[in-house]
Amino acid sequence: NNRLKNGWFSEISPEMWPGQANSLEIREKLYDAQSEFQHVQVFETTAYGNLLVLDGCIQATERDEFAYQEMIAHLPLCAIRQEPERVLIIGGGDGGALREVTRHQCVKKVEMAEIDGMVPEVSKKFMPYMAKGFDDERASVMICDGVKFVEACEEGTYDCVIVDSSDPIGPASVLFEERFFRSVFKALKPGGVICTQGECLWLHGELIGDTLEMCKRVFVGGSVSYAYCTIPTYPSGQIGFVLASKPGVGGETVTFERPNREPPKMKEGSTLKPLKYYNPAIHSAAFVLPEFARQIVEPHLVPGNEATR
Repeated sequence: NNRLKNGWFSEISPEMWPGQANSLEIREKLYDAQSEFQHVQVFETTAYGNLLVLDGCIQATERDEFAYQEMIAHLPLCAIRQEPERVLIIGGGDGGALREVTRHQCVKKVEMAEIDGMVPEVSKKFMPYMAKGFDDERASVMICDGVKFVEACEEGTYDCVIVDSSDPIGPASVLFEERFFRSVFKALKPGGVICTQGECLWLHGELIGDTLEMCKRVFVGGSVSYAYCTIPTYPSGQIGFVLASKPGVGGETVTFERPNREPPKMKEGSTLKPLKYYNPAIHSAAFVLPEFARQIVEPHLVPGNEATR
């Protein structure tokens, strides 16, 4: 459902954002192939650098990817009280979330379960900075079905699970189902957290409410919250995050709205650039919603019971 016309790429999805489209001016098509799972394209744009498109939907551009990648990683990793040592990313084949997780020096192992092996390879070739996390020695990438991978996980394996999925149509639809969230709950350590791509408040209010309500059912005794960030090339310029915590051994739950840990410091000799979106103030601000959105989200939220340090 996309159009390439007169030098412009238009993202058109009557299912996900009816009646609107986002268009970017294209200099050149760099890659175009059908993987086993989806249509993978890369374009060079005039204003946003290289653009990765999956099944006609914009996944990332070099100019603004940092907003989404930093928030999906640092919101959960800076909210969690214990030092996160083991992290799982489901999806996220472009490598951006992986890059951000590797900034946390306390993380000893970060695993990625990505269904489509073409996406990491294309990202490494055409969006090398976004894909830098693949080079980290702590990173382990498995090309497999993320749902089955989590179901087979030993109970209490991960401090944090990040679900970096595309929209709930096509191969990512299973990542929005209750069975999947129950598997993630089991795979988390006590006090562990999940952060999942949470769609757009302007477009998907009902889906967001349903996802939060599901988390409330699954993460019994834990906390459930919702945050968002601005990003120009996602529909309506905004994307959200659903966060939930598994109760700790003493029944404590994460208060997501305030960071418990400092932003990751730059490691000596690191080739990563400094953070460009995330800071402690934006962490807290991300949970403050406009009134229409608050009314959708608030009935489904469960506050944490931890005081900050």
